[in-house]
Amino acid sequence: MGKLICLAAAAGILALAALPAAAQYPNKPIRFIVPFPPGGGVDVVARTVGEKLGARLGQTIVVDNRPGAGATLGTSLAAKGTPDGYTLLVGPVIGLAIVHAYYSKLSYDLRRDFAPVSKIGFGTVVMVVPPSLGVSSVKELIALAKAKPGQLSFASSGTGALIHLTGELFKQMAGVNILHVPYKGTTQLLPDLIDGRVSLAIDSLPAHLPHIKAGRLRALGVASRKRSDQLPDVPTMSEVGLTGFESYTDYALYAPAGTPRAIVALLNRETNAVLVLPDLRAKLAAIGIDIAGSTPEALQAEVLDEIAKWTKVIKDANIKQE
Repeated sequence: MGKLICLAAAAGILALAALPAAAQYPNKPIRFIVPFPPGGGVDVVARTVGEKLGARLGQTIVVDNRPGAGATLGTSLAAKGTPDGYTLLVGPVIGLAIVHAYYSKLSYDLRRDFAPVSKIGFGTVVMVVPPSLGVSSVKELIALAKAKPGQLSFASSGTGALIHLTGELFKQMAGVNILHVPYKGTTQLLPDLIDGRVSLAIDSLPAHLPHIKAGRLRALGVASRKRSDQLPDVPTMSEVGLTGFESYTDYALYAPAGTPRAIVALLNRETNAVLVLPDLRAKLAAIGIDIAGSTPEALQAEVLDEIAKWTKVIKDANIKQE
């Protein structure tokens, strides 16, 4: 009997020693890698959520901005992080899916090298035109584009990025021929758009909203599933006849693949808990971001769907990596 007790005690000690790190997690600061510069939407979301999540977990969450190479630099760094819950990635779903589809060689695989934790939210993408174009609806724009094939143009913030591919998606779904004019960013394209030197843009709402309200630009449609609270009178693209036309900026939390499931589950639960806090929702709503949590499984399914969707857009548009 004594021998059995000793064996049982030894087994108990071994079992305790074998408990996953999740049992003590977290016991040190957590790092949020953001593959974009400070001040942008992803950075603001990471800092806002990180502050609240850190308070719930009892640990500091440090935001580590690692921009560069089309967001692949920071994403690659996160993919190679130790899978212990202390290195996480805050990034988009669509944006990273497009990068995955656009670049022929990456040091990581978005599907294989990450364990999705939770969706955080999304922002509105809007179609805008200068009043001088003389159209007041998406249907009128499509009719004008068909009457003048190759004569209208759309601006984007760079070849192969979300805004460019959203324009290509519009061309494919509307059956129109519109010239793509790439810029280095939204700030650079705005003067030409407002003055009518380019015909339209389908871009993230915040930068365009002041010009829409001032009458310098006209909003024709939003590319989200529902109307924007900032532009309640502007229809969705599906409402105007382009059923299923969806594009938006978005934000999600990922862990490196191999992170213990218990830690992923804990992070998912606590992240979704902070996403319902009224002050957090109000702060992000003020910059046009709607909150939308999820399960890890739902986020993984979304990642796979977006990779397939944008791979097809790139292939159909014959877009080559620059």
